Amino acid sequence: MSKDITSRADDYSQWYIDLVRKAGLADYSAVKGCMVIKPYGFAIWENMRDTLDRMFKDTGHVNAYFPLFIPKSFLSKEAAHVEGFAKECAVVTHYRLKNAEDGSGVVVDPDAKLEEELIVRPTSETIIWNTYRDWIDSYRDLPLLINQWANVVRWEMRTRLFLRTAEFLWQEGHTAHATRDEAIEETRKMLDVYATFAEEWMAMPVVKGVKTANERFAGAEDTYCIEALMQDGKALQAGTSHFLGQNFAKAFDVQFNTKDNTREYVWATSWGVSTRLMGALVMAHSDDDGLMIPPRLAPTQVVIVPIPKPTPELLERANAIAADLRSKGVRVKVDTDDQNRPGYKFAEYEKLGIPVRLGLGARDLENGTIEVARRDTKEKSSVELTSLTSHVVDLLDAIQANMFERARAYRDSHITPVDTWDEFVRLLDEKGGFLSAHWDGTGETEELIKTETKATIRCIPLNNPQEAGTCIKTGKPSTQRVLFARAY
Repeated sequence: MSKDITSRADDYSQWYIDLVRKAGLADYSAVKGCMVIKPYGFAIWENMRDTLDRMFKDTGHVNAYFPLFIPKSFLSKEAAHVEGFAKECAVVTHYRLKNAEDGSGVVVDPDAKLEEELIVRPTSETIIWNTYRDWIDSYRDLPLLINQWANVVRWEMRTRLFLRTAEFLWQEGHTAHATRDEAIEETRKMLDVYATFAEEWMAMPVVKGVKTANERFAGAEDTYCIEALMQDGKALQAGTSHFLGQNFAKAFDVQFNTKDNTREYVWATSWGVSTRLMGALVMAHSDDDGLMIPPRLAPTQVVIVPIPKPTPELLERANAIAADLRSKGVRVKVDTDDQNRPGYKFAEYEKLGIPVRLGLGARDLENGTIEVARRDTKEKSSVELTSLTSHVVDLLDAIQANMFERARAYRDSHITPVDTWDEFVRLLDEKGGFLSAHWDGTGETEELIKTETKATIRCIPLNNPQEAGTCIKTGKPSTQRVLFARAY
């Protein structure tokens, strides 16, 4: 275990904070509730962002950018939306400062009050749909498939790096369609994009499902989600895709001429993931020695460490090996540090979660071999230099697959069917994970369970099998199981 990282067994929450900070992902800022994303953390986020951006464009979407500020009156136009976000909004009331008369510093100029307050965007549906009214007039303008990469502000009182901060980075897709079926198809398509990214790039298995009415996005008719399980048995909502129906189109009067020359309201979706994925990545894979980054997202996939120090001869060979690996698309770093000992370097690279470490010494050069260490299993092997490049390429794929399978095995072993209230309460404390249980379908029962146990319905899984049963809390009839969990 790394000496400066609390162990997961002792304090999982502190382990997470230690790891995020000690591995150089993020740190606290002078602004309460906000964070600084450090270069290494941002490099991982850039790999996530760039991958998702390609996936969005491959499905026909284009990027745009909309204002950070939203007129307060816009939020009033969709009742459920304003109710859902009102308590989290940061509000701009003035536009100018001035020097205090007593010389104590700057103060808000009372004469610079805005005619209408501006909301710092908590999400952009309102400002975007006000704009779409001017962009959409005919069926020929549809579908409109737009995404934006942006920051948003939701005034959180209890924050945690990456998982819940007052300001965070995200993408938000906002699309308009001619028919209900097209919009629902889009909603489900983007859910699949998120699930593919989570599983194939983050090596993080997810459950695809739909939220209950209580957990639905404010202003949506349906919210679809991907839910992941962290190593402490808590769930994390990793992405959402919302079918908005015609709610925002009606609120902002966005209509179009159909092929039959009639006027109809368009159908809408919105969908997004955020830097919360960084927290998910840490908690789904990492251990007491540090981060464990899937090779596909790792800023550095391979580090070459000359042993015991970087002599000219070792550096020359290390750079040649790096060039061969880079020619195959591998992201490589050659360690040129001549101050620290190899043991210290190994521990630091483990902490950073670099998937593969190559140790190259003078004896290795004589024997034509090199030591290869993989981060996921800590296994070491000696590999012929002549076959190293192909070996490393295959090893990176093997590490990616192993990380996914290990996370999936943990997730699957923590999906537990329960049939009684006593069993439900006991397993929440003793085992955690997803509890598959019957529920009577009412918001009142859902809220009662949440109040008594802090467990929420994470989702109703897609293609959920119908099964007669009785609600674990009320004993009323139920037709299917849903997934409960305590969650971040």
